[in-house]
Amino acid sequence: MSGCTTSVHHAKEQKAEIIAAVDSLAAQASALALSIHANPELSFEEAESAAALIAPLRAAGFEIEVQSGGLPTAFRATFDSGKPGPVIALLAEYDALKELGHACGHNLIGTASVTAALALKQQSHLLTGKLEVIGTPSEEEGGGKIILSEKGIFDHVDAVMMFHPRDKTMVVRGGLACVDAIFKFYGKAAHAASAPQNGISALDAVIHTFNGINALRQLFTDDVRVHGIISDGGSATNIVPAYAEAKFLMRAETVRGLSTVKQKVFDAARGAALMAGARLEIEEGLTYAERNNNLTLAEYFKQNLDILGVEVVPPPLSGGIGSSDIGNVSQVTAAIHPYIRIGDVLPHTPEFAEAAGSEAGLQAMLQAAKALAMTTVDLCQDGAKLQAVREEFLNWKSRF
Repeated sequence: MSGCTTSVHHAKEQKAEIIAAVDSLAAQASALALSIHANPELSFEEAESAAALIAPLRAAGFEIEVQSGGLPTAFRATFDSGKPGPVIALLAEYDALKELGHACGHNLIGTASVTAALALKQQSHLLTGKLEVIGTPSEEEGGGKIILSEKGIFDHVDAVMMFHPRDKTMVVRGGLACVDAIFKFYGKAAHAASAPQNGISALDAVIHTFNGINALRQLFTDDVRVHGIISDGGSATNIVPAYAEAKFLMRAETVRGLSTVKQKVFDAARGAALMAGARLEIEEGLTYAERNNNLTLAEYFKQNLDILGVEVVPPPLSGGIGSSDIGNVSQVTAAIHPYIRIGDVLPHTPEFAEAAGSEAGLQAMLQAAKALAMTTVDLCQDGAKLQAVREEFLNWKSRF
């Protein structure tokens, strides 16, 4: 019994060291997050944000790899403890939204992972194995983590963690599989008044596509979402549009279910082109996989939030979820993507962008950094915890 008491006391001391280390970095971390917030960069254009995140890691002695996976704004910073142990990766996001800036709080996400890593480096006696900070660009547009996953960047990693700001704190939340597509219709221009019979309306094909998809909705399962816009509808009202374009995003609970939805939507577009007499080109984007939350790892993260006095609420029973390329990483290794509250705001709104630069946002970022770092110590110091995380993932993987 005394041995157990000593072990628990030792673990508390270790986590107190981590909390103190993050607190010592608070001013530096806040300045970094606010700097990235003030200079938002779009997907695949995040050169300054990536450099800002790399700088303190390089100064702390991390080995830096730039352009990871062939992506110009991706990076990997590695600290090797020199002791046998796991490879733990903390993910950084740093792209912004067009016109809205950091309305998804990626300035907080990237800074939290970097701050956790710097705190762990300060207390490197608590680490075993290797610690990596992987800069993953283009979450909003382009699926940076999908590309990095396909390049094998996560294949050697035992566990991956990151956090996301939100209106409530949840350690587990689902994520739908999704894929986007651009439907490009080519018709024939004609004067819409004097010779409409000579034209082929590409816009009619777009409208038929929307009508066809709407007719399919009654046949979709409850998890399916299909939403689209007309991105090009012609240039003048008195000209039969020779070109028109629509963009759609399709979501479903799993990649397998998404495949069926995609086929139906694509067929609706093909039928629309046939009805209008137009030619169709389909430009398909990357497929975002559903999220495989490692519940064991999420529980360790929750226990560390409990230490910090952060209240955790359960996820919604149904609905209320979107998609993220962390899903593709979670197919490769054990992963969690918990959320921490920054206020009564929802992502992708001007109000969320403001909150991501607020004192509440910065405090949530520091809470996340502490929980990420403490959970990393759990996996490095307790072989049974690491084994439980890996077994859950491998048992899930064996079903496919």
